[in-house]
Amino acid sequence: MRLCVQFILLLCTFVFVACNQEKKQPEITPEQSQAKSVPKPLQKVLSPHVSATVIIGDTQIHIDYSSPGVRNRMIFGGLLANDQVWQAGAHMATWIETNKDIIIDNKVLPAGKYGFFTIPSKDEWTVIFNSNWNQHGKDEYNENEDVLRFKVKPKASDEIIEHLKYEVVKVNDKEGTISLGWERVLVTFNFQCTP
Repeated sequence: MRLCVQFILLLCTFVFVACNQEKKQPEITPEQSQAKSVPKPLQKVLSPHVSATVIIGDTQIHIDYSSPGVRNRMIFGGLLANDQVWQAGAHMATWIETNKDIIIDNKVLPAGKYGFFTIPSKDEWTVIFNSNWNQHGKDEYNENEDVLRFKVKPKASDEIIEHLKYEVVKVNDKEGTISLGWERVLVTFNFQCTP
């Protein structure tokens, strides 16, 4: 009998301790429960990170950039002042990499990775390949680090190009084009592959 009483007391103590050690969960109101079940809307990326690549023979050209949107703004001559260096994208400078030498504007661009900059203006753009490919915007841009510069004439687009878009297109087995389009402006230039 005495053993039975001790067992019951021990069992009661165990249950009491176990109950006190349980963490009490806070009560959730119906409003809180409803709020937790509603997923948060995904936030749209304003300047998504994208790339463009082409392979012509054994030459590969890759462009890496952030693609800002027009968003009802005047871009060229507005958001981007004419005759000022632009990193040709958003955030980090756009970069272009080629695994082989290519020829642009009758000049050799050696194989490598380059920051890609432009100087937009109404009638003529300056296109720039700069040796410093890893920089934020144009903060560290230095004209003395330019490897290649040349001029191109912009063309008007029939439709608004909402997001900055680069295209690298194979023309034939020895040449291609690189183009960028944004707002109502298209800029295109040719390149030739070296043997």
